[in-house]
Amino acid sequence: MLRKTFFLTVLLALVMTACGAPQTPPVAVAVTTATSAPITLTDGLGRTVVLQEAAKRVISLAPSNTEILYAVGAADQVFGRDEFSDYPEEAKAIPSVGGSMGEYSVETIVSLAPDLVLAAEINSPELVKQLEDLGLTVYYLKNPTSFEELYANIEIVAQLTGEDPTKLTDSLKARVTAVDEKIMPLSARPSVFYEIDATDAAKPYTYGPGTFGDMLIARAGGFNIGGELTDPYPQISLEQIVVSNPSIILLGDSMWGITAESVLARPGWEVIEAVKSNQIFPIDDNLISRPGPRLVDGLEQLAKLLHPGLFE
Repeated sequence: MLRKTFFLTVLLALVMTACGAPQTPPVAVAVTTATSAPITLTDGLGRTVVLQEAAKRVISLAPSNTEILYAVGAADQVFGRDEFSDYPEEAKAIPSVGGSMGEYSVETIVSLAPDLVLAAEINSPELVKQLEDLGLTVYYLKNPTSFEELYANIEIVAQLTGEDPTKLTDSLKARVTAVDEKIMPLSARPSVFYEIDATDAAKPYTYGPGTFGDMLIARAGGFNIGGELTDPYPQISLEQIVVSNPSIILLGDSMWGITAESVLARPGWEVIEAVKSNQIFPIDDNLISRPGPRLVDGLEQLAKLLHPGLFE
């Protein structure tokens, strides 16, 4: 149920972004000349953010931000997190500042006295302004659209917290390259239906163009049938799935109890190639939907599911 609430929160954030968030320049531009010098960066909303020194008390407003903070070695600097931040396990012990359906406890955020609030695209620009008006320093980390932008985000968070990201980014780059080297020579790509939520099995949610899911499926050597739709998180009809006839079905909603057996039993699904050949696989959607270091885990898992012979 928690995961479904988070999915609804993401959809709500996307709607708010489409309706009013400003177009912004690319993130970044670091300015530091010495360890003790102020840190000046341009964030994803085009705002100049200045820290007099590396942040010692950070509040994360998104699971991806929390995962980046822990991955770069800034765990001891995290004093607050949104309620969906559940990885790594120790993050659950950090005080929650809310976040269900986009509702955060501003009072709790202020009471934790952060010197940096790390926001993300699931947070509205209005929330950023509200916190800024209360005298808090807020950095809005824009979602990456590629692995290169992911590495840049990691470097930004590392700089804001005074950490060295080199070992982490070098490792992630090497793992992505290892997948690329196996996938690039392939001439055939299996068609994939990725199921995010099939509360309505006749019209389940999937990943559309411009999403991490779409990008990762392509990078893993697959063809995402949802990528031909218009919306980033569309509902696709059973009729459209039947026409596209995917050879593989991935169940991002397996964490809610959806199984290959339950898909096999759905009326009308028996004509789909993936169902006829029982090529239906569960996958941890957190590895696909959270724009943090575990996107690389998601890429590796997808590549192994789509091309098992290459990764024996």
